[in-house]
Amino acid sequence: MTNPTETKFGDPATRIAQTSHWTVLLRPKQPTLGSLALVCREPVQAFSELSPGAYADLRGVVRRIERALREVSAYERINYLMLMMVDPDVHFHVIPRYSGTRSFAGQDYPDAGWPGPPQLDAAVSLGADARDRLVAALHQAWDRAED
Repeated sequence: MTNPTETKFGDPATRIAQTSHWTVLLRPKQPTLGSLALVCREPVQAFSELSPGAYADLRGVVRRIERALREVSAYERINYLMLMMVDPDVHFHVIPRYSGTRSFAGQDYPDAGWPGPPQLDAAVSLGADARDRLVAALHQAWDRAED
């Protein structure tokens, strides 16, 4: 069953991948190319409440995220932000970081905060076509990133 945070980030239209414990979603607003939301599927609102299975699954999910994002955005660094101020379900904002600008399907994605903290409000808002194309590219990269 989808939790409210998954729904807010556009599941199922933005879904890149899903495991038994985690859903990987494309953020509708892209502060950098390939920005994701990584949402725990368990009904928990504190990181310490995750089951041992969710912690174990997290390692493989992060590994595949990093491989897929390296392919799609050629990031130089990656930020995992656990903010949980508005959306209380355990989740991370995954922000690939790079100097300069990346382009995808004719759209530029600058990293406005580089080399400092990410500027989440300086984001590209995706239309349905751009969203679907980026979801497809990341889903294919995820599939190639299997352990």
